[in-house]
Amino acid sequence: MSTINKTKKIKAVDFFCGGGGMSYGMQKSGIQVLAGIDYEEKCKETYEANIKNAKFIKADVFELKVEDLETELNLKRNDDELLLIGCSPCQFWSIINTDKKKSKKSKNLLKEFGKFVKYFNPGYVVVENVPGVLRMKGESGLGAFIKWLKKNNYKVHFDVHNTVEYGVPQNRKRFTLIANRITENELEPIKARRTLTVKDIIGKANGFPEIKAGHIDSSDFNHTVPNISDITLRRLEKVEKDGGNRLSFADDPELQLKCFIGRDSSFKDTFGRLWWDKPSPTITTKFFSVSNGRFVHPEENRALSLREGASLQSFPKSYKFIGTSMGSIARLIGNAVPPEYAKRIGKAIINNHKNAI
Repeated sequence: MSTINKTKKIKAVDFFCGGGGMSYGMQKSGIQVLAGIDYEEKCKETYEANIKNAKFIKADVFELKVEDLETELNLKRNDDELLLIGCSPCQFWSIINTDKKKSKKSKNLLKEFGKFVKYFNPGYVVVENVPGVLRMKGESGLGAFIKWLKKNNYKVHFDVHNTVEYGVPQNRKRFTLIANRITENELEPIKARRTLTVKDIIGKANGFPEIKAGHIDSSDFNHTVPNISDITLRRLEKVEKDGGNRLSFADDPELQLKCFIGRDSSFKDTFGRLWWDKPSPTITTKFFSVSNGRFVHPEENRALSLREGASLQSFPKSYKFIGTSMGSIARLIGNAVPPEYAKRIGKAIINNHKNAI
């Protein structure tokens, strides 16, 4: 192992950076983020508005050459203070997505990220993805990637973690890999001391004024929520506060949805309210829709607002989301790595580096 310079800051390059959840958390941990790379132009404004002193590079990893990245960011090979992060879009391996043709290209993104790791041989590597990449580790390329890391003297931790254990008020299971060739330690994200609930994060006591469906907030706070039809409002008025679900209106022939007649045990979270005293369910890209999961406010007759979804993802209230529609902003939020989780990964890496011999 090489000589470690403990006075130097760890610097990171965030591949598939999206709206910057991982980069923001890493910065908060004390890691210097050099750049975020993403093919989606739609991420650029949000990334640049929040991730200060980092470059946004619009690039497709299938076409990006390692030498070009090396030159643009002045990177060095075998750099003990370099961290490469790969949180590739995961539609192909997700249990939620059913259209595999659309997402087929995303199945090889981990392999493409691997070529940068093999070339630069950084001190640290982080991969975050859906649990499906582990279930299908042969096909996803994960098995071969872990084998290469171990063969090249990395200590590798990989597992499926629930972010609720790491300071995020949300049940969100994610595959996480942390590889380290600086010490003999297998690094894990640092756990939180207590579990946060919905009540800790949203509601009037936490600065979220009561609003009605259709409310538009033109400020950066973005406490914006879509409108709903009259019949949907009538359904929500029947759903019990604090954790109720669509069974509250199942016996009303006017309000019951035809697709659920005789299927009371199916998709019970549809039109379901969050519980105040529990963490939220996984914040998906459709969290602003009452019919796409348990995304109804615990008391108010509406879906979660954009800012409420972001807060349950552990973004600070000052984080700016820039998009052309509610849907585009919700995608940035729902696809993000929760910043608090990223921070706890970063802290584990920094602690390890400080304690290296």
